[in-house]
Amino acid sequence: MAKKPKKQQHRIGAREAHSNRDGGGRRVGGTPATVALTAAGVDFTVHAYDHDPSHPSYGEEAAEAMGVSPDRVFKTLVADVDGALTVAVVPVAGSLDLKALASAVGGKRAAMADPTLAERTTGYVRGGISPLGQRKRLPTVLDDSATTHPTICISAGRRGLEVELSGTDLAKLTEAVLAPIARG
Repeated sequence: MAKKPKKQQHRIGAREAHSNRDGGGRRVGGTPATVALTAAGVDFTVHAYDHDPSHPSYGEEAAEAMGVSPDRVFKTLVADVDGALTVAVVPVAGSLDLKALASAVGGKRAAMADPTLAERTTGYVRGGISPLGQRKRLPTVLDDSATTHPTICISAGRRGLEVELSGTDLAKLTEAVLAPIARG
């Protein structure tokens, strides 16, 4: 049985998030995603859980660990659309429709990006890629089902850490195109 996730309302000040550092120069107060949310003044909740490296799906693991329906937990995928990296955010309960993604950004063809390139470009590791606080801001498409829920959960920037926020806030912060890009 999965451990109950730690849940906390996370409304620290932007200065605190940026200035709390341990001796190694890392931010103690959060990830780049939570720092971005705090700086934007958006209400969000952090959900932490013990990540199991043997679990076959990062997103399904997060939904199970938090006790949240998989249609409210969204995964962040990086795709190559006509030679340009693009972020797709879809429910873990489904899969990404690559043709719909390409169409949403005015492209012709989309394929999943090389995982190493996705990690290097976003600054996050697979299973912890967040649409927020990326090293290089990429065009983002958010599945339109995100706005049908009061809140959704997305990666907070590392495995075992999710943030819950409104889909509308996520769309605004990432300047996302809302489109039906999920299947199933």
